[in-house]
Amino acid sequence: MPFQRIVSLLPSATEIVCALGLTDRLVGRSHECDYPATVRDLAVCTASKLPFDGDSAGIDRSVQSIVRQAVAVYRVDGERLRMLRPDVVITQTQCDVCAVTPRQVEAALEDWLDYKPKVVALQPDDLAAIWRDIGLIADALGAAGAGIELAATIRRRMQTIAERAALAPHRPRLACIEWIEPLMSAGNWLPELVAMAGGEHLFGTAGAHSPWLEWGDLRAADPDIILVHPCGWDMAMARANMHYLVDRPQWRHLKAVRSGQVYVADGNQYFNRPGPRLVESLEILAELLHPELFARRHRGGGWQRFD
Repeated sequence: MPFQRIVSLLPSATEIVCALGLTDRLVGRSHECDYPATVRDLAVCTASKLPFDGDSAGIDRSVQSIVRQAVAVYRVDGERLRMLRPDVVITQTQCDVCAVTPRQVEAALEDWLDYKPKVVALQPDDLAAIWRDIGLIADALGAAGAGIELAATIRRRMQTIAERAALAPHRPRLACIEWIEPLMSAGNWLPELVAMAGGEHLFGTAGAHSPWLEWGDLRAADPDIILVHPCGWDMAMARANMHYLVDRPQWRHLKAVRSGQVYVADGNQYFNRPGPRLVESLEILAELLHPELFARRHRGGGWQRFD
């Protein structure tokens, strides 16, 4: 297959392309693609219409306002795409708020008269879909064998963690908080990861979108551990918004709070990227759920205790 020019508009897809050994084919990325570090020099082809580094409640209000107007949350730089002349553009269909959608890409390319690139649309609803998406990318790039090997390697590493976690005599009840105000739990692949790490996932269903969560539900469940990993945010931003939880009258009475089992994690680099670093996400969960079995090697970098 001749050399292909790739534009990836999804951080996890960028990581998959690089893990396939095809970094040199990337010519463009989204504004959120930042790993591995080498991709940061690529041309940026998207932008957010909203600041995602502010207040949890304010961001939600802005997003909901845009969604009600049936307007896209992101901009696609069609002119830059035309200049880059990619052969393959990778995007997603799972979430209009998370990243650029295929219809936005198609709209940005509609004026092309000489050719149209292949658009690969991913839908990582659960772990099985993530393995499928790795195959879709690999097939589109003429690297089917590498895709099979990559998926197998990730699954093998995750199975090793799961087998060790299965030795634990108990399964702590874990609440994963994907957004702080309003409260949202984690769905999609997170329930599967929690189960593999030896825990009981309290809210959300594998393969389904992350559900909104009422404060009363969290209080009634009274989880053993609370993990806050807001989508798109690092630990500093998560900490800056924890007051929405801490200021609630019943917060300090929760079992997880009383036992010092509240943690914040980097939801931007881990958990919310359905790609190769799901292994690290699983390791973080295992460290938090069963420190008696797993060394806490991601402490400080991937997660911190909140107190």
